[in-house]
Amino acid sequence: MLVKRNLLLVKRKYLGLLLLIVFVSIICVAFSMTGNDDFDFARREILLRRIGHEILLQSGDSTSRVLPVKKIAENEYQISFENAFTFLPDSLVNTTERLLAKDPLASDYVVNVLNCANASVAYGYAISKDKKDDIVACIGRRQPIACYMINIKFKPTGIITAQNGYILGSLTVLAFVGFIFLKRVKPRLILPESQHTGLFTLGSTSFDAETRKLTIHGKIIDLTRTETRVLRIFALSPNEAIERSRLQKEIWEDEGIIVGRSLDMFISKLRKKLEIDPNIKIVVIRGKGYKLEISS
Repeated sequence: MLVKRNLLLVKRKYLGLLLLIVFVSIICVAFSMTGNDDFDFARREILLRRIGHEILLQSGDSTSRVLPVKKIAENEYQISFENAFTFLPDSLVNTTERLLAKDPLASDYVVNVLNCANASVAYGYAISKDKKDDIVACIGRRQPIACYMINIKFKPTGIITAQNGYILGSLTVLAFVGFIFLKRVKPRLILPESQHTGLFTLGSTSFDAETRKLTIHGKIIDLTRTETRVLRIFALSPNEAIERSRLQKEIWEDEGIIVGRSLDMFISKLRKKLEIDPNIKIVVIRGKGYKLEISS
């Protein structure tokens, strides 16, 4: 019972440590991904501003300003302009494709050119990583001079997949390391001093499991190897019921043979050797097993 209790405490300790490592790792990954995302988004905004600049040049305007790019939703941006302009859809499609090809997270996106007055869509198209899924219409029709805003919405899967991949990968590795680590905990249990030395005090009786000797009122009694193993199990859990099956398994399982009557025989021999001390006795717990009773 004491061994099981120690094992449980050690497992709880290392499980708590593992959970702490997992928590810290996820936080680090999240901050790392956030930092990378900030850089990618900043770079994307520059590309979007460059798109606005080239559209103005194509319309013959080299002096008016492209206003600051706005992030209007999680993955949607708006390019606005100081003055009205005209544009050719062919040039707009080619310009966005050429510049956004430099953004690794912008393989799929939808472009809508809106009228400033009422936000109605003057022109729109969709670009996909798989070119057969592109939706581009009205090529070759120059749009009239007006105040326009260009909204570009990106498909978010690139960023989310990268984050999930890092986090799930980290958790998988940590879970594997934790399993191996916990599996090796058992041989390193923190045992009571008596288990390290093999010395036990049972009332007024001293039991040395290393030398296989009992000392009762100054009298030394030798024990056999099996008697020592049986008494040691009792000594680790005094005044606690121990099942027959557990005794048989821990004593004889390594030898490959378990004989039910052998246990009764060794219990009987131990009783005779312990009867010198009236405060110690091995009693039968009906329907369960045995118990080493130590009275004060």
